[in-house]
Amino acid sequence: MYDADNGSVLQRDVSRRSIGSRLHRFTFGGNPVAVSNSTKFINLLKQESRRPVVLVVGGGTIGSGADELYQDDSIELVGTDVYASPHTVLVADAHRLPFEDGVFDGVWVQAVLEHVLEPATVVAELHRVLRQEGLVYAETPFMQQVHERAYDFSRFTQSGHRWLFKRFSEISAGPVGGAGVALAWSIRYFSRALGAGNKLSRLIVLPFFWIRYLDAFGRGRAAADAASGFFFLGRRAEQAMDPHAMPEYYNRQK
Repeated sequence: MYDADNGSVLQRDVSRRSIGSRLHRFTFGGNPVAVSNSTKFINLLKQESRRPVVLVVGGGTIGSGADELYQDDSIELVGTDVYASPHTVLVADAHRLPFEDGVFDGVWVQAVLEHVLEPATVVAELHRVLRQEGLVYAETPFMQQVHERAYDFSRFTQSGHRWLFKRFSEISAGPVGGAGVALAWSIRYFSRALGAGNKLSRLIVLPFFWIRYLDAFGRGRAAADAASGFFFLGRRAEQAMDPHAMPEYYNRQK
């Protein structure tokens, strides 16, 4: 039984206006990568359809940097999540999406795949409900601590993230938050491990907000190996990626 007003088993700030959410944005910054990629995602969608239909998996809360997607009236959004919210059209399990094959022009799945038990099963469902050459955009953490308590399961390197989307052709991919953001997360959770608690640890990490600005100097494979998370923008493909291509994929991150 859900015990929160927004229908979730966990307390959530759906509006992102609470003090905790504001402190989080000050410490860890916004998400300019998602802002840029949402513009690209929208432009690509509109090249194929005048009124594209987009499935947002994990859409109970608007993802950081995804506001443009919600503000574009020419896009029909179908938001799903495992809890009800003003942004949720349908409460559904992403492992078994209640949609027919090939009905969506695009799928947006941001900060979700770490919270599902079987990420590969979910990605297979995304592939199924997308039309031929439909678009997918995903963001998933790598160097980030547990942030959904009992509902946090997986992390991915950039290569692991690419392989997760092996049945998609890559348009672009890369880090979302670098080593500086990852270090700030570590400072906060180190404080928690020493008994600081959730609220106090937010205050302890505040003076280290500047560390994230150093991410602008990160380059290539070394930066990717230490990133906080990764994004993938791609198209639905019929043929899966060759596993023998994975070492070269890693080496291209120079």
